[in-house]
Amino acid sequence: MSTRKFYRTVIQLEVLSEEPINDCVSLEQLSREIEGGDFSGQLETVSSEEVSGKKMAKLLLKQGSDTEFFMLDEEGNDIE
Repeated sequence: MSTRKFYRTVIQLEVLSEEPINDCVSLEQLSREIEGGDFSGQLETVSSEEVSGKKMAKLLLKQGSDTEFFMLDEEGNDIE
């Protein structure tokens, strides 16, 4: 089991616009529109928690990412 620390932070972005926002819009596109375009936006940290290597592995898989992103196996153990 990994002894490193991992964190899960949930950030909510509220966007105000004059038109619907497409589901496929990227964070980069949203940022451009909020910073200098036609959207108004506000970020809020909803939650932040320290998680174990095992839970991080599960969260990575749930996102469709690979556990090797943080050099973990699927059980949350460090990959040497």
